[in-house]
Amino acid sequence: MHRLFCRISIFAGIAGLALPAVAAGADAACTSAFKTVPVLVRKAYNPLCRIKIECRETVQAASLLVKTEGTDDLKDVKSFRVYYAGAKDPYALEAQSDKLDPLKPFGSAQPAAAAMTFSAPLELAAGTHYFVVSCELQDKADPFHRVRAAVAELRLAGGTVLKPVPEPRTDGGDGRLRIGIALRKGGDDGSVAYRIPGLAVTKAGTLIAVYDIRYKNGGDLPGRIDVGMSRSVDGGRTWAPMKTIMDMGDHDKFSGNGIGDPTVLVDHKTGVTWVAALWSHGNRSIHGSGPGFTPEESGQFMLVKSTNDGRSWSKPESITPQIKQREWKIVFQGPGMGITTRAGVLVFPAQYWDAKKMPYSTIACSRDGGKTWKLQEGPKSNTTEAQVVELSDGTLMLNMRDNRGGSRSVYTTKDFGATWEEHPTSRKALPEPVCMASLIRFDPKGLLLFSNPATRGGRTHMTIKVSSDDGMTWPENRYTLVDELGSAGYSCMAQIDARTVGILYEGSRAALVFQAFRIDELAPDTASTKAERGTGK
Repeated sequence: MHRLFCRISIFAGIAGLALPAVAAGADAACTSAFKTVPVLVRKAYNPLCRIKIECRETVQAASLLVKTEGTDDLKDVKSFRVYYAGAKDPYALEAQSDKLDPLKPFGSAQPAAAAMTFSAPLELAAGTHYFVVSCELQDKADPFHRVRAAVAELRLAGGTVLKPVPEPRTDGGDGRLRIGIALRKGGDDGSVAYRIPGLAVTKAGTLIAVYDIRYKNGGDLPGRIDVGMSRSVDGGRTWAPMKTIMDMGDHDKFSGNGIGDPTVLVDHKTGVTWVAALWSHGNRSIHGSGPGFTPEESGQFMLVKSTNDGRSWSKPESITPQIKQREWKIVFQGPGMGITTRAGVLVFPAQYWDAKKMPYSTIACSRDGGKTWKLQEGPKSNTTEAQVVELSDGTLMLNMRDNRGGSRSVYTTKDFGATWEEHPTSRKALPEPVCMASLIRFDPKGLLLFSNPATRGGRTHMTIKVSSDDGMTWPENRYTLVDELGSAGYSCMAQIDARTVGILYEGSRAALVFQAFRIDELAPDTASTKAERGTGK
């Protein structure tokens, strides 16, 4: 047996422990950490911990002891596995793919247990090697539960046992990863990609998720794109098969003839659910549109509606002539979610590109239940994808993607966009890497919830933030990290019930991920009383 000279880093354990110093000539140093990512139903591979071994000479790995202390319910888990990844960091692999190359099984899959030993003699030459611990969930895993796996020891041939020490994390995470659902994966129903989430809850409590079906690639319009819809009647625990609700046909004839970037809006007075999307008849998306109103001249702001809780949908109709100025290049929706104000006005977030090709965020409103629509000019140039929310006093807040980068622009209006006022937090409070974001009101608590990749560069660290003062402040103790790895970064939230919020987002682990959160988790300092919470789970 060769004398061991290696350094081992194991990514899985508990935060807050100091990294021990490694003396020169020491046989090995073991550390542990983890990545905050969702553990997903419908994914066979869910990384829970990563092991990095840096060997100075050949050694023999014999077994790994994995413990699951901190897992809420082992019945959520179908099996655990350990994979050998060679010299490639498993967190750097194509995360959304279901292909496991270059991962190779290390030992056999194990049924979920408090402790599991994975054995498979493996020679590790001098250099860097990676292992990853993974699990596969049951189809009915509880979305409010968490899963945790930590490597207790690495045993080498000859009996040497190495015990990892956790590396500290600044976010206070403990390695207990939240369960979610891979609502849409690339390859589902024959489509290469899915993007652009919208999410809303009907008067009956049904969750309606809408998104782009991008059949051939992940690119934007123009292209072969339709709008898909998924529906859940149990708070997002299970979802019915996808339906295509907006399809303009003639894909091959007119540069894809695509329709996409959906926004969903529930009329809480009538119960009608609306979906808006941009139709590019040929090359009539942002860069191919021009003055005029017809599909041959400009992209079209299209609407469909459902009067039966999302079971069926009307044919798409254009409202472009109602809301577009002739000289503008294009006008279209959010994307994401629209709102019904307390006075019953329907409001879609919108954007237009003027005659000089300058984009502006704005809103499109209907005071007659969707029969007619009006769009006002926007408050600030070079802004695009926005979300709108009604504040406590009835003022509308428009939270905008700002192409200048760095942080969100925020304006308010008391007259549905006839006049605008810059909000004190604009370009200050909410960092962004130039990306779409979500903003909703959560009642009866009167909270605002905001989600986006919480960085100034790179779409990583999807985070939910909570404000209890109509968006004047966003305290750091109400930040919840959802997914720290990279993705396309779009998200949309919706209030499921008085205790629960759902988020549909473009994740690192799947094209579209759904997760549910209790409001008392997101804002523990505003926790309900026992009487308010009731006896439900």
